[in-house]
Amino acid sequence: MGNVLLAYVSMTGNTEAIAEIMKETVEVHGHNVVTKTFEMEIIDIDELPGYDGILAGTYSWDDGTLPFEVEDFYEDLEEANITGMPVGVFGSGESFYPTFGGAANLLGDRFEERQANLMSERLIVELAPRGDDILRCQAFAERFCKMIESKTD
Repeated sequence: MGNVLLAYVSMTGNTEAIAEIMKETVEVHGHNVVTKTFEMEIIDIDELPGYDGILAGTYSWDDGTLPFEVEDFYEDLEEANITGMPVGVFGSGESFYPTFGGAANLLGDRFEERQANLMSERLIVELAPRGDDILRCQAFAERFCKMIESKTD
């Protein structure tokens, strides 16, 4: 099956919890998941075409800006060859701030600019996933798997 890059950054563990749900769901569908965190690993843009799809997650900093750990990846995406690649963007946010989940939307916009096959929904969860949010995360990952499977058929 497919080879998926799951890249994320988490400050409080909320985005990590979403990423874990994504990973479990994608693996249930038979795909191999390579997990990397923006804060601990360098994600080489030249390696992106070697994946069948990308799931990218981030928390939002302050009023919806990208966390510093994602900034290099975000800038490097300008040079990425990911046209048509299935991509799903997710994140955690807090509706207390004026721009809810802004960082995930910024990241999604960059993937869209690079002509990736971006999922229409950018999954943003209020803080940690609970109850219906867990189901939303699973459904998001399942739709992502369908995108990969239709690409590799």
